[in-house]
Amino acid sequence: MTELWQLEFMRNALWAGLLVSLACGVVGCLVVVNRIVFISGGIAHAAYGGIGLAFFLGLAPLAGVLGFTLLCAVLMAWISLTRRERADTVIGVVWALGMALGVILLDLTPGYHPDLMSYLFGSILSVPRSDLYLTAGLDVVVLAVVGWGYHRFMALSFDQEFALSRGLAVKPLYFLLIILISLVVVMLIRVVGLLLVIALLTIPAYIAEGFCRSLKAMMALASLLCALFTLCGLALAVRLDLSSGPSIIMVAGAAFFLAQGWHALRRGKEPAGV
Repeated sequence: MTELWQLEFMRNALWAGLLVSLACGVVGCLVVVNRIVFISGGIAHAAYGGIGLAFFLGLAPLAGVLGFTLLCAVLMAWISLTRRERADTVIGVVWALGMALGVILLDLTPGYHPDLMSYLFGSILSVPRSDLYLTAGLDVVVLAVVGWGYHRFMALSFDQEFALSRGLAVKPLYFLLIILISLVVVMLIRVVGLLLVIALLTIPAYIAEGFCRSLKAMMALASLLCALFTLCGLALAVRLDLSSGPSIIMVAGAAFFLAQGWHALRRGKEPAGV
């Protein structure tokens, strides 16, 4: 194991996990407190269309995914604001169409098709150094935006009526939040894959919510938990020769149930009437 961690691809995987965890923990908390997990899942699955588009047009996969995902994210944000009564249905349609478009475009692409399983379930062990620089850049963007608008995002998350009464531009801020989610989704694709993105985006944040009294503390703990789950899952995958993405999610899932058990025990020990 010690020798493996000295290899470049293992060091790249380690740095990728740490960099992604930072943005994932911060934005994941906003996803959880705003209760927009379904929209986040829709963005993640629709991103498959970007993969198909990138290979069909001969673009870099990450560039195609980023552009297409941002487009789908803006569309879903608009739908959720203007068609609230049918938002879940329409988002589900966009979700399905995005994946279908990706499959069809890949079918129409001549020549060799890449290992698509790596996009569905992650391939953190194959992250190149160039992706680390891009991920670090996206981290800076995400943290800068959240730092700039922290109190605005907090008002949006916990009391939209108060935010409106204070003259806060709620709709543009909501669009900005959805765009941030799409950036994190793109970052997570190489770590856990499209199908498992939503788990790593929400599980650390949900666990952190049960132990924190402020949004800042929740974001910090969620980022630490995300990094811990990623590193433990990666070590488990290498040790037992398993797929890295599902291993990371299994570690996160185990922690989720342990946290739920802890809270249940604490509630059981509380005196009656407390």
